[in-house]
Amino acid sequence: MIRPTPRIEVDLSKVAYNAKRIIELYRSKGIEIMGVTKGVGGCAEIAHLLCEQGIEMLADTKLQNLKKMKQVGVKAAFVLLRTPSLSEAAAVVRVADISMNTELKVMEALSAAAVEQKLVHKVILMVEMGDLREGLMPADLEETIRAGILLEGIKITGIGANFACFGGIRPNQEKMIELSMLAERMEAKFSLSFSCITGGNSGNYHWFTAADDTAKINNLRIGESIYLGCETLDREEIPGLYTDAFTLYAEVIEVKTKPSKPYGDAGQDVAGNYPQFEDEGLMRRAIVAVGSQDAAAAGLKPKIDADILGSSSDHLILNAKSTGLTVGEEVAFQLNYSALLSLMTSSYISKTYIGSENFSDEQYSAG
Repeated sequence: MIRPTPRIEVDLSKVAYNAKRIIELYRSKGIEIMGVTKGVGGCAEIAHLLCEQGIEMLADTKLQNLKKMKQVGVKAAFVLLRTPSLSEAAAVVRVADISMNTELKVMEALSAAAVEQKLVHKVILMVEMGDLREGLMPADLEETIRAGILLEGIKITGIGANFACFGGIRPNQEKMIELSMLAERMEAKFSLSFSCITGGNSGNYHWFTAADDTAKINNLRIGESIYLGCETLDREEIPGLYTDAFTLYAEVIEVKTKPSKPYGDAGQDVAGNYPQFEDEGLMRRAIVAVGSQDAAAAGLKPKIDADILGSSSDHLILNAKSTGLTVGEEVAFQLNYSALLSLMTSSYISKTYIGSENFSDEQYSAG
């Protein structure tokens, strides 16, 4: 049977194993997991699998992904991970059970939509703790809650913070205590009981393992640790987890011995850069049929002794060294999270699922 290329091969048994281990790890100190599906494009097969391992909340930044998972019968509380746009307020209430929020104006729109749809929409308020992506400044949280609890159809069920994304700021014990104390003050001030105090993401691993006291943090938003088996501050492997649950396969379409340094009058490359090359003499070069339109070359690592020289939109160029690559062969690549996200959301990349008889492309197709 001819297998399609380029394709990403997903070992569901390894994803399930990682999910189970991660759930057990964080539950050992009273923390539940919100499974983040944006890195896999809201994949229904993986969503079902995460729920089977015990995850009860699934989070995504794209409403389309949440809608897709609901349509195929995934049983979970669905969380919109990114602050809603005003223009999509009605759809957010219709599709998501919970959304992360930072703007009162957006919450007012969600309230109006919830009242119209005769629903109660839950809100988690995100607080700025230094990473400088989304979040209310801590000094503004009290006034936002005071106004928010008056909104019909809206229920504020928790607060959270983001780390290790835009600014790369580490979620340490000081930050977790600060967030916990903030939650405690707001609960006391407004007679609330937050069900979700979400302290971060896969970057919280080192904090968690070192902490004797996790304070009031009872939730983390985890994707990369499940899919790639690592934490996200230094991309260190988490002991006992699989790091190869996802593999990209791309076909070799040319193998030639060529100069190592381009020749002629040089200008910008396809990305608008002025590339620099060292002259290493003649080189056995291979081209595989995948490119930056599919995933950034920096996010790919060949599983053979070959080096990535660079890419254009649809060509990835390798120094094939002494691999003996020939036209028609497949090259396997390990992925980082950025590459995983791009590949899983690309319509040009086939997805193949192995490792479980319970999953097939057709079984959970949204049609």
